[in-house]
Amino acid sequence: MKIKKVSVLLAILVLILSCATNPFTGKQTMALVPNSQLFPTAFAQYDQFLTDNKVIKGTADAAMVTRVGQKIAVAAERWLNANGHVGYLKDYKWEYNLVDDKTVNAWCMPGGKIVVYTGILPIAKGEAGLAAILGHEVAHALANHGQQRMSAGMIQQGLAVAGNIAIKDEKSRNAFNQYYGVGSQVGVMLPFSRSHETEADSIGIILMAIAGYNPDEAAELWKRMSAQSGGQAPPEILSTHPSNQSRIANLTALAPKAKEEARKFGVTSFKN
Repeated sequence: MKIKKVSVLLAILVLILSCATNPFTGKQTMALVPNSQLFPTAFAQYDQFLTDNKVIKGTADAAMVTRVGQKIAVAAERWLNANGHVGYLKDYKWEYNLVDDKTVNAWCMPGGKIVVYTGILPIAKGEAGLAAILGHEVAHALANHGQQRMSAGMIQQGLAVAGNIAIKDEKSRNAFNQYYGVGSQVGVMLPFSRSHETEADSIGIILMAIAGYNPDEAAELWKRMSAQSGGQAPPEILSTHPSNQSRIANLTALAPKAKEEARKFGVTSFKN
């Protein structure tokens, strides 16, 4: 019994000592895997992805991806410096690549390595729409969402192992595995992922505004995304992402606040 108590106390101590503060939200977040380990691995995976896929270079679209991405990164650094977080981005290595793929998607690896698929450009419909996309993806990297997901996954797996060790009866152990798997996924991991998406929307819309892009375009982008999907999506409770309608409503409400934040940086007109 004493050993179990000591183990629980040590686990709690590890969690306390393995927390980081998100400068954009002020929240304490899990950081069981330090960025000093996470970033090099992510950079290597990104380089391998570029080797295995067709990267588009020298076109107007490729130049736009780089141009908009750089503006978003500069906006992030301006915001961080102004809010007392000078040096926060020292280990980030921003890179933006357009990849020939019809998938409607874009993503950002931990540490700032970004890919935009050609399939999403028609929905972006220009720089402002692309800024909404890249603002969202950059926000994932800035808030260390990849680090948090990895940490949460480690805890989820650790609790599953602990449960299997603690429960001696096979029937009870099988029931635990069945209910824990579904319960932890639907009740914890999926809401955790949806909260990250909402957080990235909230940060990203501010970054695009500071970069000089009209934040009203973020909601318009998601209206187009919704139309493109044809309404085909799982119920929000079973999804890693909020519903399109939830995102549209949230981004519409956030746009005036984003413009107000941008004015603090002298940005008073916005590109559509």
